[in-house]
Amino acid sequence: MFESLSDRLSDVFGRLTKKGALTDSDVAEAMREVRLALLEADVALPVVKDFVAAVKEKAIGQDVVRSVTPGQMVIKIVHDHLVEVLGGADGATDIDLNAVPPVPIMMVGLQGSGKTTTTAKIAYRLTNRDKKKVLMASLDVRRPAAQEQLKVLGEQAGVATLPIIAGQSPVDIAKRALTAARLQGFDVVILDTAGRLHIDEALMQEIEAVKRETNPHEVMLVADSLTGQDAVTVAKQFHDRIGLTGIALTRVDGDGRGGAALSMRAVTGVPLKLMGLGEKIDALEVFHADRIANRILGMGDIVSLVEKAAETIDQQEAEKMAAKLAKGTFDLDDLANQLRQMRKMGGMQGMLAMLPGVAKMKDQLAKANIDDKAIKRQEAIISSMTPKERKNPQIIQAKRKVRIAKGSGTSVQDVNKLLKQHQQMADMMKRMAKLGKKGLMRGGLGALFGGGGGMPPGGFGGPGGGFPPGGFK
Repeated sequence: MFESLSDRLSDVFGRLTKKGALTDSDVAEAMREVRLALLEADVALPVVKDFVAAVKEKAIGQDVVRSVTPGQMVIKIVHDHLVEVLGGADGATDIDLNAVPPVPIMMVGLQGSGKTTTTAKIAYRLTNRDKKKVLMASLDVRRPAAQEQLKVLGEQAGVATLPIIAGQSPVDIAKRALTAARLQGFDVVILDTAGRLHIDEALMQEIEAVKRETNPHEVMLVADSLTGQDAVTVAKQFHDRIGLTGIALTRVDGDGRGGAALSMRAVTGVPLKLMGLGEKIDALEVFHADRIANRILGMGDIVSLVEKAAETIDQQEAEKMAAKLAKGTFDLDDLANQLRQMRKMGGMQGMLAMLPGVAKMKDQLAKANIDDKAIKRQEAIISSMTPKERKNPQIIQAKRKVRIAKGSGTSVQDVNKLLKQHQQMADMMKRMAKLGKKGLMRGGLGALFGGGGGMPPGGFGGPGGGFPPGGFK
């Protein structure tokens, strides 16, 4: 998300930071380019005008002129205003459950926006992260198999769904859901309302009737970020008519522009609370204005990366791995666990996107030919080995390599690269165990990599080895 905007702004600010001092004309020229970048990213024109005017007013002044690094000062002003436009510096606004249970959450949106999937994602998140007992109910009696779809998603997510009774109206279903939630001790009940291909009077009357009957604590609009300014228009119409409390943006991973996100809160005043980043049931994140602003300006998002690691790392597995590393042992099962962990965290592409400064290395990364499919290929190679081979890689000779390559759909060369990478990592683990904490602190990286300092043989991903084996081709 925001890829095109991030590229343009990186170019603009890169030129600014190279200048020792800035004139008013330098700032004015930069603001013209920022304006064009925002418009190309499909940000609403009124939002662009207000944004550029506010930034220009702060940037053309004594604070910037007297600053030691004027270019950096302008970037800070743009960053702070981006945070303000996206939602303010107070932090993320998550789903509000501060009410008497069962807390009703009403999901609204157009047909095809991802409403039912997002309903299941929210239920999964509340169940697994917040340990809430959640009931989902589909109020969509018009779309064929809509209620069955939610039931199937509920089974996949391990979340209860209201039993389907044919012939009931949306209001009747909503009443039954709230009654069932109260009687069965649910903490949250999520009402998935019907959508239409466009907003019409019948849709609004139906939603208004459900809202009157259930008095939801949250009214969440699900909007498809790929529809750009149409999503903003839909948000405004829903908010004007029924009053929204939050917005969940879907298909954010496929939106390179991000104009909808930048425009929505400014136009409606409704906070962006969640964003969907894929089809998987756990591919849902809280919308952090400051972190998104950092990503747009190429500053990375280390906090989100650490949080994602904390959510995906299995504590028991981590403790087992730590114990093995303390002894200096590292077999192919351990390498497979590391590869699975990386994939769970979004692969190399997902992880790199959150690191500061990576946006400026796009050419180098393109040449590196990073391909997350390489991780799956490496997992396939290890999966084609016997338990004995994974525990004792030294027994894998020519015939075994041919069998493993055939079983994994790879080549003997790929198997050799994986084994070489594993050997390098195993040797490093042995040195770590031998040196201990004090030895590592005294010797630093030079001690760890055999006295040469800096990098392991062949670097990380170079011709001599690297990670993943043989690079990312």
